[in-house]
Amino acid sequence: MLQSVHVKNLALIEEIEVDFQEGLNILTGETGAGKSIILGSVGLALGGRYSKDIIRRGADYGFVELTFFVEDEGVRKRLRELDIFPEDGLVVLNRRLMEKRSVSRINGETVTMGLLKAAASVLIDIHGQHEHQSLLYKKNHLEIVDAFAGEAVREVGDGVKSSYQTYTKVRKELEDSAMDESDRAKELSFLRFEAAEIRDAGLQAGEDEEIESLYRRMLNGKRIAESAAEAYAYTSGQEASASENLSRAIRAMSEITEYDEKAGVLCRQLEEIDDLLNDFNRELADYSKSFEFSEEDFYETENRLNELNRLKVKYGNSIEEILAYCEKQEQKIKKLTDYESYIEGLNEKCKKAEKNLEAHTKKLTRLRKEQAKLLEKAIGDGLKELNFPDVKFEIQFGETKSYTANGKDDIEFLISLNPGQPVKPLVNVASGGELSRIMLAIKTVMADRDDIGTLIFDEIDVGISGRTAQKVSEKMAVLGRGHQVICITHLAQIAAMADHHFVIEKTVGEMDTRTDIRPLDEKESVEELSRILGGAKITDTVLQNAKEMKELAKQIKKGQV
Repeated sequence: MLQSVHVKNLALIEEIEVDFQEGLNILTGETGAGKSIILGSVGLALGGRYSKDIIRRGADYGFVELTFFVEDEGVRKRLRELDIFPEDGLVVLNRRLMEKRSVSRINGETVTMGLLKAAASVLIDIHGQHEHQSLLYKKNHLEIVDAFAGEAVREVGDGVKSSYQTYTKVRKELEDSAMDESDRAKELSFLRFEAAEIRDAGLQAGEDEEIESLYRRMLNGKRIAESAAEAYAYTSGQEASASENLSRAIRAMSEITEYDEKAGVLCRQLEEIDDLLNDFNRELADYSKSFEFSEEDFYETENRLNELNRLKVKYGNSIEEILAYCEKQEQKIKKLTDYESYIEGLNEKCKKAEKNLEAHTKKLTRLRKEQAKLLEKAIGDGLKELNFPDVKFEIQFGETKSYTANGKDDIEFLISLNPGQPVKPLVNVASGGELSRIMLAIKTVMADRDDIGTLIFDEIDVGISGRTAQKVSEKMAVLGRGHQVICITHLAQIAAMADHHFVIEKTVGEMDTRTDIRPLDEKESVEELSRILGGAKITDTVLQNAKEMKELAKQIKKGQV
């Protein structure tokens, strides 16, 4: 459930916070008051696109925060799969909008736009003003059937996707391998040249790092050897060196050890130092010798390093990559050497993959048709409840010319709105208002199948009035029994059904214009209905009509009418 919405610095909104409740939440207000801005802000928080013009004039940023209370275990599970964990049952999504970028967070942690949208798809379903137009596109009909079928087709659908990927991969390999004798000979010659060049180099794993290290050592060897020799001279290799002076000091101390015990201790310390210095000098001498190399050794090392780098430029960034490339080329050589057998094997693999894909596709089509029959009836019943008394709704199955990742089903929704008329594609029959009601019927059916807790409708009443509006209002009330519904409307029939009624108002001051939203009590709700019914002048008759409409709505919701 969407518990609260906090909006700051967006369009006409300076700062508002609204707490929504369970059931049917209705938003009304004068034209231009900013009703769509508020629900548009929800869309922005969930990853919608925006331009810098949406940020309130004079502000550095816009901000939207949505707080959801999550009880349903199914929703919690799907959130856990996204590594989102409700804290005390709450999931807080917010987005800070700046001129050139935005920052999105879930429960205080910065997230990608992809994760934000994935979380939104679990928590809320928004029906925008023009979403019903999506029904005119056949590709969306398949998505609706699969969404309705859910788990009934998901596993088989995944099998189709997997087998389709295998089939297309083998088929592409077969197509790419087609070549005549001349092209095959040229390809073989080139492959053999590359493989021979790599094999003849006698590469060893890790060799490049060793050669680079040795080369750097050789480049710096002269400097290292000179410094080591200078250090050796100071410690042992010349007169007045540390070693020579230390020996003299030991002889001097040894002459007085018999006279004083402390002198003996100091003399032994000098002897220990002399031993340490001798060990150091031996290691220093060995270290110096390790840098002795001939010009020929340096030349060979440099040439080997150049050869390795040349092969890296052509075949890979490391010895391992070069050897892997060589193995790949040798596999190609093997295939092209026995080309007929290779092509025959590919053909067999392709046939097997296609047969597997066909089996999965047929199973998916069968399951879809079973689910489509249920969906067809449910939508048909829903349309009759929305004042389409003579409607005929069908889901037609055709086949695509070739396999796709979704199988071969080409699904289209057909409808007849008048008795005696054949069913035809929606695009040829339905008006904007009729499409809006058809989408509402579909949303209602889908809501019973999924576990999304919150449904938002932005002006679902486009193009309807009278008895039809009453039917739509009754459907919204039914939908609100099992879900949280938030709806913007211009119709009194729908507004009267509100479990919770909010009014959106625009205030024009001397310096600025701002939009605010507030909840209405029973009396204020009736007054707002009167405004919708009566326009500029609200008479006693209009007010009484509003009261009767509100009372009738209560009776309908209780099932008394």
